[in-house]
Amino acid sequence: MAKKKRTAGGFNTFTACISTTMVLVLLGTVVFFVSVADNLGRTMRENFSIQVLLSDSISHNQTYEMQKFLRRQAPVRSVSYTSKEKATKEQAEVLGSDPEEFLGNSPYPASFELLLHADYANNDSLRKYMPAVRKRPFVTDVIYPQDLMDSVNHNLQTASIVLLCIAALLGFVSFALINNIMRFSAYANRYTIYTMKLIGARWSFIRRPYLLQAAWIGIVSSILADGLLFGAMQGLTSWDEGIADLLTPEVVIYTLGSVPLVGIILTVICAFFSVNRFLHLRGNKIHLQ
Repeated sequence: MAKKKRTAGGFNTFTACISTTMVLVLLGTVVFFVSVADNLGRTMRENFSIQVLLSDSISHNQTYEMQKFLRRQAPVRSVSYTSKEKATKEQAEVLGSDPEEFLGNSPYPASFELLLHADYANNDSLRKYMPAVRKRPFVTDVIYPQDLMDSVNHNLQTASIVLLCIAALLGFVSFALINNIMRFSAYANRYTIYTMKLIGARWSFIRRPYLLQAAWIGIVSSILADGLLFGAMQGLTSWDEGIADLLTPEVVIYTLGSVPLVGIILTVICAFFSVNRFLHLRGNKIHLQ
């Protein structure tokens, strides 16, 4: 009988590990997609560029001073300079003819291209900082895609809200599933719990082995889930090299780190309340559960 009981207990623990692993894979997948979506949105914002067009009369020293001024601006991540000659040559290659041949001079001015930090890549921030750039001497115009910026930011915000709602829903589902797994484990031992309570064992003493078992289930399940998720991420990068740019170390850390954190805490908390449920039951009700 004791051997059968140990076998049944081992099978229940194995089943709980596999079930918890599947739930943690689901949870890790949600964290992965939320992190990648945030990374994608940040990358898109950082690819917005601002063109600062310069007067033909600007000198070399004044260009250098302008470059230092632009680099000091809070929204600016990087500054690159294109001379009038280089801009003319690039446009001639695109058009297949030199505009100076029939215009007499080049219509393309020297310019600075500014790339922004993601947090500043919106029209509200640019309305605050760009007037100071426009007022600088030798600046003829400042050009940036206002409508596209508004559209992209609006779409990214909508996508973020949808993803967060999905993450919250799946997080609740994950909690409910792990809670049911722990309740089933406690249910299988309800007579043992009740017997120990009858002989005067302290509730903390009764709970301890179940909490330790739940912690081990959380640890083992987290290791298995992280292994599956890491393998899936490696498969994605080999399938499409473009995904590798979005799979930054932060995404990997958030995904693989959230699984053991949530897995261990949730299993222990759910086991605590599941055991407490049977500790509070009276003897005449334990058979009805």
